[in-house]
Amino acid sequence: MEWLPIVAVVVVGVMVGVEASVAFVINPIVDGLPGNAGILARSNGARMLGRVMPFWYIGSLVLTAATALLSPETALPAWTAAGLLVVSVIMSVALLVPINNRSKGWTPETVPADWREQMARWDALHYVRVAVIVAAFTLLTVAVAG
Repeated sequence: MEWLPIVAVVVVGVMVGVEASVAFVINPIVDGLPGNAGILARSNGARMLGRVMPFWYIGSLVLTAATALLSPETALPAWTAAGLLVVSVIMSVALLVPINNRSKGWTPETVPADWREQMARWDALHYVRVAVIVAAFTLLTVAVAG
């Protein structure tokens, strides 16, 4: 099972990269699009990533916990990483998914008047989630390298 920690680091690392890209690259680009294109792009992104990310987050958590179980000498940072991933899942389900579920059906004709406020709230919560998963990734990497 020497391959498991490597797979865990790669899966969590790529997830962190995707989420950081959404926060710091994709959404700023989308928000700068003219007219209603930003609404359509955010709605499409909410649908696509909303299908993939639950599996990715849970898979990352399982791989991180398995790494902790297999490496008792470096279990503390790995279990801490797993705990942070649990926080990210709870945060996602309780705070981000409700906004995401509303936004995935938006069209220029059906977008609510407060859509910018809802997206700003989602973005702010997403920044916190990115910080949490970056910390988890860092601890997992420390555990695997240790």
